Amino acid sequence: MKKVYGSAAEALDGVLQDGMTIAAGGFGLCGIPELLIDAIVDSGVKDLTVASNNCGVDGFGLGKLLDTKQIKKMMSSYVGENAEFMRQYLSGELELEFNPQGTLAERMRSGGCGIPGFYTKTGVGTVIAEGKEHKDFDGETYILERGIFADLSIVKAWKADTTGNAVFRKTARNFNPPAAMCGKICIMEVEEIVEPGTLDGDHIHLPGIYVHRIIKGEHEKRIEQRTVRTREDA
Repeated sequence: MKKVYGSAAEALDGVLQDGMTIAAGGFGLCGIPELLIDAIVDSGVKDLTVASNNCGVDGFGLGKLLDTKQIKKMMSSYVGENAEFMRQYLSGELELEFNPQGTLAERMRSGGCGIPGFYTKTGVGTVIAEGKEHKDFDGETYILERGIFADLSIVKAWKADTTGNAVFRKTARNFNPPAAMCGKICIMEVEEIVEPGTLDGDHIHLPGIYVHRIIKGEHEKRIEQRTVRTREDA
């Protein structure tokens, strides 16, 4: 089965449709599938529901899809780095489903494991719990969270072999493995593609069974925030 494609546009061909749900890996600008995001922007697909920790920053990453008004709803845990995200939400142009970060990751992982829902104490007594089923276990109250079953997953890895076995680099792993797991189709962009057997099987972070299409490309690796200290006089 062919998994390696020549470009993001080629890998997305026949997959995108209006109104679909997309799970996207990344945390801030770390480990984001920027090439696939750009190709989705170029496709013009609209009314998307996107599940991702946040929505990039203004003018980069998933923020580009906000600029073009292609996203109808975000399922996120953080909005603080994107002024356009905040503006669209406060003006009623964008639906937002807030999730604690751990809950969002577990919702993705659960979807990938075929688990339709799970109970958690996180969010009990807050706006997060509104409208959700409550249940007591051993004297403690929990809320029911639903697994995320996305139509498409877009993720970014460091290395992968041609069958899709992938390795992520340090903190760039973040939401990528659970996001990859929960999509009916998973497309992964990588910095390097190697032959099967090259990667140590004990060091694989994501098995190739979850990955359907792979692309290789150059990445910008933009720094989201740079904080420096004034050099003291010697």
